[in-house]
Amino acid sequence: MDFRIMGMDSPLFSTLQHMMDTSEDTDKSYNAPKRTYVRDAKAMAATPADVKEYPNSYLFIIDMPGLKSRDIKMQVEDDNVLTISGERKRDEEKEGAKYVRMERRVGKFMRKFVLPENANTDSISAVCQDGVLTVTV
Repeated sequence: MDFRIMGMDSPLFSTLQHMMDTSEDTDKSYNAPKRTYVRDAKAMAATPADVKEYPNSYLFIIDMPGLKSRDIKMQVEDDNVLTISGERKRDEEKEGAKYVRMERRVGKFMRKFVLPENANTDSISAVCQDGVLTVTV
């Protein structure tokens, strides 16, 4: 028997998202949290991260190829949730050129990390160098 892990790009997940996006009979305020949840889940699954723990700090390392620092948003929510988000956009096609293959990931990305209670959220630092974002808490 062949077992596979269902990813966010699976037909079932796409169908679920399509159903929630096209439901016009339902009140929009009732439907909004569901769409947001699906988008957030996709964005988080598409953003892998490494987390290192040191005696006095945490290091979050996330690949951000092709993004500039201004395209990345970092904030602390609810006093202890570090959120890193942004959007990677597809280059506009130039006249006479067309894509033959499109494999690079585009769209929104996001990761949320629950920080320990004693984390000093006032001294968070971040460096984006060579397409790698490193956040120190």
